[in-house]
Amino acid sequence: MADVEFDNTDLRDYKAGGILEGKVAIVTGGSSGIGQAAAIAFAKEGAKVVIGFLGDEEGALKTIQLIESYGGKAVAQSGDLREAENSSRLVQFALDSFGQIDILVNNAGYQYPETSPLDLKDENILKTFEIKAFAMLYLTRAVLPHMKKGSRIINTASINAYRGHSDLIDYSGANGAIVSMTRSLARRLVREEIAVNGIAPGPIWTPLIPETFGALYDNIGEGFGKDVPAGRPGQPYELAKAFVFLADPQNSYMTGQFLHINGGDYMSS
Repeated sequence: MADVEFDNTDLRDYKAGGILEGKVAIVTGGSSGIGQAAAIAFAKEGAKVVIGFLGDEEGALKTIQLIESYGGKAVAQSGDLREAENSSRLVQFALDSFGQIDILVNNAGYQYPETSPLDLKDENILKTFEIKAFAMLYLTRAVLPHMKKGSRIINTASINAYRGHSDLIDYSGANGAIVSMTRSLARRLVREEIAVNGIAPGPIWTPLIPETFGALYDNIGEGFGKDVPAGRPGQPYELAKAFVFLADPQNSYMTGQFLHINGGDYMSS
């Protein structure tokens, strides 16, 4: 399915068209994986990018260096988005850096698999919902006063919001909340011409996978994603164009929708 000539780490072969010239995007979870791919793609399309991250300063700096190597502009700020004030800080940082905000990507995530619901820990349940659902609301609330007509909000959910996952019960629920809130925000903001859409990835190989599943499953890298019709996991770069499509100013009649990028694992009518 994938173009083997397409580099899947730095998007150097990405074909850009200047779709986002003059735009400014905030991308949370932008120091690695899906968020990093979205940030680089936005920059290649002409947007200035503000990367929100937590802890992974090396990854954030690498993303900035890649963007700058392509002639783009990017800055980054660390902050725990479970705390509402850090969302306000990130928004102000974006305004101080580039003067406007046109695109918001709520992409930060966390998961802690358990093989039995009896083993679910209070702190992990709360953390999962705080990072996925609460942070999305905090940041969206903070950014909306600064958005104009034609702005875009893109929320990263998961295939597990639609089909569930026996070892990720709380994570699946948090992503279900992302889907519902995306639809509700879309209805509320459509008359203001602010589109709210999302992406529900299937098995995408990112640093989060070995970090969270490695202790639970032996050789997670050998079997991950092999059970989908495509026969392999996806790579972050394979979502990049989808984020650009949802951010495109000319994509003006689509809101409240999710794109399913999962190698054929879940097909939505």
